[in-house]
Amino acid sequence: MIPATLDGRRDFIVANTRLQRPPHTPEIQLHLADEITPIWTLTEEALAEIGLPPPFWAFAWAGGQALARYLIDTPRTVAGKRVIDFASGSGLVGIAAKLAGAADVLCADIDAYCEAAVALNAEANAVACGFTGADLLDAPAPAWAEVILAGDICYEKPLAERVLAWLAAARAAGATVLIGDPGRSYFPRSGLTRLAEYQVPTTRELEDMAVKRTSVWALP
Repeated sequence: MIPATLDGRRDFIVANTRLQRPPHTPEIQLHLADEITPIWTLTEEALAEIGLPPPFWAFAWAGGQALARYLIDTPRTVAGKRVIDFASGSGLVGIAAKLAGAADVLCADIDAYCEAAVALNAEANAVACGFTGADLLDAPAPAWAEVILAGDICYEKPLAERVLAWLAAARAAGATVLIGDPGRSYFPRSGLTRLAEYQVPTTRELEDMAVKRTSVWALP
C-alpha cells in the first residue's frame, strides 16, 4: 500500500530507484528507475495490486528533458521569475528552472509520491522547490505565476484538452507558458511557437524509439 507518511514515501523511492543523470540534462541528478531497480520490473497491473499508482515520477520523460535543457541553455526565460512546474513528476523541470536562476519554483502534481520525489531530487541538486498536491486545474492559474512549465502533458485526450485550456487562460492572463512535447498524439498541431527542437535519448521500455525528436513550444 502507499506509505502513509512523507518519510515512508521517501524511503520507498530511495529503495526502488538509483540516483543518476538523465542523458539530455546531465547537469541534474534524479532518483530514477532503470533495469536494475526493483520498480522497473513491476507492471502497472502489479503496482495496482499493491496499491501503487504508475511511477511517472521515476522516469525522465522526453518532454521534460527537452524543457529542462531549454531552461538551462536559455536561463533568461526564468531568471528572477516565479515559476510553476505543472505535472512535475520527478521535479526535473522545476529543478532546471531553479538552476537557471528562477526566484521561486512551485512543483505541482496530484500523485502523492511526487512530493517526496521532488524533495529528494531538489536536495540532490542543492536547490529548493516548493510543492503542492492540489489539482491546479480546478481554478485559474495563480496570479503570481510569471512562467508556467509543462512537460509531456498530451498523452491522454481529456487531460490534454483540459490542461491546454487552463494553460491558454494563464497565457491570456499574462503568464509565459512553455510546453515540452515529443509528438504525443493529442498535442495541438497549430497555434503554438516552436522555440527549440532536440533529439532526446530515451528507452524502448518507455517509448517507441531510442531517440525522440522533442520540441519546446510557447503559447503565443
